[in-house]
Amino acid sequence: MQQPTEDRFRHRDLNWLYFNERVLQEAEDKKNPLFERIRFLAIFSSNLDEYFRVRVSQLRQMKRVEKSIRKKLDLKPNRLTKQILKIVKEHQERFGDIYTKQILPELSANDIHLIDSDHFDEKQQKFANYYFEHSIKNHLEIKKIDLSTENDLFLDNAMIYFLIGFKNENHLGIVNIPVDKCGRFVYFEHGKNMLTYLDEIIRSELPCLFPNDKITGIYEIKLSRDAELYIEDQYEGVLAEKIYDSLDQRADGQPTRLLYDAKMPKDLQKKVRNLLKLGKIDMMPGGKYHNFKDFLSLKDPTENPELQFEKQAPIPHRVLEHSNNFFDAIKEKDQLVHFPYMSFHYVEKFLDHAVKDEKVTHIKISLYRVADNSPLTSSLLEALEKGKNVTVFVEAKARFDEENNIIWGRKFKEKGANVIYSYPKIKVHSKIMMITRQEGEESVNYSYIGTGNFNNETSKIYCDHALFTANKELTKEMFRLFMVLEGELIVPREKHLLISPFSTRQKFTTLIYNEIENARMGKKAKITAKMNSLEDYEIIDLLYKASKAGVEIRLLVRGFTCLIPGVEGLSENIYITSIVDRYLEHGRIYLFENGGEEIMYFGSADWMNRNLDRRIEVVTPIYDKDIFAELKDILAIQLSDNVKARIQDSRESNQYVEAEEGAKSNRSQYSIYEYLKQKHTI
Repeated sequence: MQQPTEDRFRHRDLNWLYFNERVLQEAEDKKNPLFERIRFLAIFSSNLDEYFRVRVSQLRQMKRVEKSIRKKLDLKPNRLTKQILKIVKEHQERFGDIYTKQILPELSANDIHLIDSDHFDEKQQKFANYYFEHSIKNHLEIKKIDLSTENDLFLDNAMIYFLIGFKNENHLGIVNIPVDKCGRFVYFEHGKNMLTYLDEIIRSELPCLFPNDKITGIYEIKLSRDAELYIEDQYEGVLAEKIYDSLDQRADGQPTRLLYDAKMPKDLQKKVRNLLKLGKIDMMPGGKYHNFKDFLSLKDPTENPELQFEKQAPIPHRVLEHSNNFFDAIKEKDQLVHFPYMSFHYVEKFLDHAVKDEKVTHIKISLYRVADNSPLTSSLLEALEKGKNVTVFVEAKARFDEENNIIWGRKFKEKGANVIYSYPKIKVHSKIMMITRQEGEESVNYSYIGTGNFNNETSKIYCDHALFTANKELTKEMFRLFMVLEGELIVPREKHLLISPFSTRQKFTTLIYNEIENARMGKKAKITAKMNSLEDYEIIDLLYKASKAGVEIRLLVRGFTCLIPGVEGLSENIYITSIVDRYLEHGRIYLFENGGEEIMYFGSADWMNRNLDRRIEVVTPIYDKDIFAELKDILAIQLSDNVKARIQDSRESNQYVEAEEGAKSNRSQYSIYEYLKQKHTI
């Protein structure tokens, strides 16, 4: 008999909060340089903003779904929202302690002084007055609200404002803090290490903006709104349509959270809550300042290298670095690159070679998040100018990048590209490119399959892997996949590549059952997998079944997981760790023991329902023995991390993995860098 759902599966939205807690742990870790800890605070804040905008927004909307549908889905949005807010409140308090008790004192100890307006000296105040008049004032929107006649208020999503209380309790003031126009931090002329928040300069001038009113309090607020309901990411088909139908009068941009200064009096909280039509559950107390993601822009004025991570020079690829013709190198042997340890320049150079090579006839690429004005987009435009046949598949539903992707799609189309946008019910999440080259009488295809986006900037901070191959079996199936994207085929008929939604689930299911059967026959059986998130209930139930059969299961899951490991009688053979460090772990690798004949795959798909069933994903087998060994070594290094790995256990404790007695310290991202440097030294 199957155990109750709550005993078998964690809720993804609750477990995600423990991933974000791991980011907060990095901000607490004094072994990290000061400005990197500040960066982790900014990432934590940015993550939480998106979480409220998407996940909590969806929960709020689910409250309005018909009760019969909620019951079918076992949805309990009110209870879950309360659990989320309890955890978030605890994390916010911890966040505030880190900032006030650790970060600010350590900035001062390093002769960097972030000064508030109450402590401006005479010169600083004079500078602040001048800066306000000449650089800030024209960007302000100043609003005075008469509560006796006005009963609503609109605040932009994720923008920060001052809410001003007056002695006349029927009036409130609202003033925006125009970070988008003025930046968040202002450096004083006198003393390069002296700086302040933009907020503080405006705060010091507020009495002048309301000269006829006695100000009783000034409090920073920020509203999170949902921009769109991404139901199709979790529900599908008729069920998704029923949910949409039950939300027929949903107001776009509905508020999901008001973050406010916890020092705000309760009567003022009530007034702003009523103006914004919020419930008590939507109110989230915070510190004096909001939008800590702006700390990503904070630069060290002392330029002290000890306050940043030591820079790692890109490792030259032993073959591609010295190749004047990538096509010859790839035809001779598959080539693998690793970001950010190696430069994204190899991807740009591959496309550049294709553009300049007269033998190249076709270029096909899928773009999930299009980088602005990159060498890659420039090369695609140049290829069109040279008369090459260019097909660009643009994902129009890449969350928060929709507008930018559509703009680039239009640019490519205007220049003559065959531009295809995403289908209504499915996203194209694969990171693939194919070059067709006429070599004598033969058309030869060269393919690129990656785990990360075609983006030079994110490649510097995301850990990803990418394969260049001319393997005829793989490139033939890639050719057919692009025919599917172009509407010329319905099914790609693949035997080697795993392509969602056509074959990925079925193949992974077969591979897991194969390990179960081997364990029952007394053979060594093991599954090792690395991914961003683990959410698919069918896969999780199979892993539970494998665990009970005696299969050793070792998982690396960077983000959330719905699987509960280490439970007697259910998952005692499953061990999960998560690595959060200076780079974002983004690659997906799947390794199966297969009775001693190991099978390995990597690609763009996590073990999530959407990646298996509702997105175009590409996962490739590794046929090259050298590449297989290299990826397996990298996986082994990460599995033995004893510095930045945390245990994902049934208690969600986020305990760091402790080094065994006598074991060498292994911070895997640094160990991988040294491994690759040695591996690719000629």
